[in-house]
Amino acid sequence: MIGIVLATFLSDFSHEMATAVLPLYLTSLGFGPAALGVIEGVADFLVSLSKLGGGVLGHHVAQKRPWASLGYLITALATWAMAFMSSVSGFLTLRSIAWIGRGFRGPLRDYLLADAVTSSHYGRAYGLERAGDMLGAVAGPLAAALLVSVDVEFRMVILWTIIPGLFAAGSMFFLTRERPTPIAAVGEALPEATRKAFPTALWVFLVGVLLFGLGDFSRTFLIWLAAKALEPTANHGAGTVSVALLLYTLHNVTSAAAAYPIGLLGDRHAKLPILLWGYGLGVVTNVLLIFVSDSLAGLFFVVLLSGLYIAVEETLEKAVAAETLPRELRSLGFGYLACANAAGDMASSLYVGYLLEVQKPGWAFGIAAGAGASGLLWIVLALKGGRMRATEKGR
Repeated sequence: MIGIVLATFLSDFSHEMATAVLPLYLTSLGFGPAALGVIEGVADFLVSLSKLGGGVLGHHVAQKRPWASLGYLITALATWAMAFMSSVSGFLTLRSIAWIGRGFRGPLRDYLLADAVTSSHYGRAYGLERAGDMLGAVAGPLAAALLVSVDVEFRMVILWTIIPGLFAAGSMFFLTRERPTPIAAVGEALPEATRKAFPTALWVFLVGVLLFGLGDFSRTFLIWLAAKALEPTANHGAGTVSVALLLYTLHNVTSAAAAYPIGLLGDRHAKLPILLWGYGLGVVTNVLLIFVSDSLAGLFFVVLLSGLYIAVEETLEKAVAAETLPRELRSLGFGYLACANAAGDMASSLYVGYLLEVQKPGWAFGIAAGAGASGLLWIVLALKGGRMRATEKGR
């Protein structure tokens, strides 16, 4: 488990360094939020396919660790290579490759993590993994802000990402172990067999996850909003850029601090109601953005709320899925979960980017709030209708 958490931390350190400067780098090259939305949206779409692919592969291979390590390596190399791009198509291609590697490894890593603990510790295990993820997402932007503050070019910041990225791949390969796994026979009629075997509650849950995801746009837009609220100069002075990056870092600090306590709370109580509270907080966050997207003070508060709801969402969605699925279907189930999330993220990043480009933030965040509310309402109605149930304490 230590190897998984370390790999997560180092990988997020790496790609979040690049993520932190990407909106500002694009702006310095003359590209606006629509370009960012296309890059993030298309990358998220390919993530959804790769996450499903990783889950399907995990369903058929006994050794998942080498494949997960390969995903970490692909992400590291493609992120580093973005330093050599100057066009939207180049950034789009490499960001997509990086996110394919990131998506592919996700279900395999999540399977390995669930296999490393008992079911009574799923919340804490995924909380610890999310904390490692978010600590990396804190260290990466902080490192980027530090480098930018001493006048290091955006391109050089991206070049430095290769070091933690390679160490992440090494941690996953050399510092993790896995139990022998029974696998499905190659050539089995997987889709039909899987649909019959999967619990109905999981499919209902995935619909709610997808609907909520349609309002769960990329958090990189917070960097762009902060920089816009600060009214940066044309060349993006180091002080202004550093403030925007530090605000994004605060978002990730909040998520890192909240992830493990939320996982612990989920292990001691029913996980699904707590997740629904997190979804509700996400809806409130988007509603607030309708009114404060151009205010630095308002964005500060929104960043705190966003960091908290992201911690709830990313910790307990996986824990709920792990409790719902039998072990032999868990890898594929995590692939479906990740695919639903990524598909929603793709659509939301595309429309939010476009609407910000045409200066309609109210529409952007209003649609996002409505989509998130629909996902919350779907799961609430499913609970009341008996199609789902809250997981029991200590299960």
